[in-house]
Amino acid sequence: MSDSPQPYRVLARKYRPRSFSELIGQDAMVQTLGNAIRRGRLAHAFLMTGVRGVGKTSTARLIAKALNCVGPDGQGGPTIDPCGICEPCRAIAEGRHIDVVEMDAASHTGVDDVREIIEAVRYAAVSARYKIYIIDEVHMLSKNAFNALLKTLEEPPAHVKFLFATTEVNKVPVTVLSRCQRFDLRRIPADLLATHFAHVVEAESVAAEPDALALIAQAAEGSARDGLSILDQAIAHAEMGEGAPLVTAAQVREMLGLSDRGAVRRLLALLLEGETTTLLSAVRDLYALGIEPLALMRGLMELVHAVTLLKAGRDIASPGQSAEEREALADWAAQLGFAPLHRLWQLLLKGHDEVASAVLPIESCEMALLRVMHAATMPDPGEIARMLREGGPAAGAAAAAPSGGAPASSAPAGRLPGSFADLIEAMWQRGKGQLAQELHDCVGLVRYAPPQLDYRPTPQLPSDFSARLLPALRELTGVAWQVAQADGPAEPTLLEQEQRRAADARARILETPVVKAAMAAFPDAELDDKLERWSAEA
Repeated sequence: MSDSPQPYRVLARKYRPRSFSELIGQDAMVQTLGNAIRRGRLAHAFLMTGVRGVGKTSTARLIAKALNCVGPDGQGGPTIDPCGICEPCRAIAEGRHIDVVEMDAASHTGVDDVREIIEAVRYAAVSARYKIYIIDEVHMLSKNAFNALLKTLEEPPAHVKFLFATTEVNKVPVTVLSRCQRFDLRRIPADLLATHFAHVVEAESVAAEPDALALIAQAAEGSARDGLSILDQAIAHAEMGEGAPLVTAAQVREMLGLSDRGAVRRLLALLLEGETTTLLSAVRDLYALGIEPLALMRGLMELVHAVTLLKAGRDIASPGQSAEEREALADWAAQLGFAPLHRLWQLLLKGHDEVASAVLPIESCEMALLRVMHAATMPDPGEIARMLREGGPAAGAAAAAPSGGAPASSAPAGRLPGSFADLIEAMWQRGKGQLAQELHDCVGLVRYAPPQLDYRPTPQLPSDFSARLLPALRELTGVAWQVAQADGPAEPTLLEQEQRRAADARARILETPVVKAAMAAFPDAELDDKLERWSAEA
């Protein structure tokens, strides 16, 4: 009669580290522990903290093995490289050692559970060098339970070691933290995870494309356990090849929902183009396919964030990006300025929060996106206030947009902008973001009398600015302009004016009696940027 097959063990359990050499991404902690063991400077309590799946509980078990290993000959002492052969090592690995007690604080939160530990620590270990208590998710203990543990934790018997693990170290009382040697386990880098997953699929006799493993490592967000769970799912999802499953990048993208990114990109394009009817139809189509409104808002926010980082000069290439996505992000980064991108982000963030708490999520999503469409390219409140004060001919046009689509340009072709600020706003709205940004940040106005523009450049202004500006002005207004550098007195750049207004607003706030009193009472307090912006706009 044949033996029954062994039950399947998920990869996250099967490939738990059995030694410190298999613990990936935590080299600093391993070195510290190794030095402490070799020098006989062992703390009586250790606290491991970090996000899920980085190896907190596994590290605690490895420390228990390291402290109680006796070696193959039974004569060894504590070591950073436990043999895994002796009885204590095997018993601890199998979870049956009588002197290594594991407790889940999530289900043993009360003071009575801690009292049992306090009573038991008085007795010597039965068969091991140290009696070890591993308490997982220790932050779940009640306040009374922590208080009952304090004295024993500070002065435990020499034969007792405490090993704590938690994902929320901020919930652990400072009185407990001060009695422990703390190790912050870091998120595991994606390249290390991908290498680890390559070893796993090889051991499992599975074929996988490198890009597929890179996608899984990226989706794991630094957690080995999460990554192994995703890999387990990908192997089950993979089609059988000739003898072995093949995990492909295309299958992983589909499994993780990355294939929907193309639809979200098209949605952002419609949003920026002001295609109201098409936008609403696309939102409903995606909703019908099962994409939640909140996920839709989050996807748009991720795209805007990626465009902003790319514009700031950061390399955001990743295995999860298709060539089409990289091209689209590069185009948006070239066309959009920082100011519209920041407004887009703020509007999407507000919409995301509204959708998250809405009674009618899809309706709230549509309303939020319509608000984004009609407000993202509008001037900020400070600029509107300035235009209203000056009473410029384009002030009303810049602050209003037709109800059926994208905001109207404050200076359509054939109409000359009434002020320098109107000219910059018209540049933004006609997709000439780079020129608009340069006019805003790097040009001190000497004379503005359309179609005449005299300016004084800052050192940061590109040398080809004038050559690029002239055809853009002709296209924008339908009129040939005269643009020249001048050496006469010039106004500060608009960026410098904004910074000066912000500094003046800050100074006014700091001089108010209420703020003075608050600063005197709280010397380390800082003025909130939101309050400064509000004051400047007011």
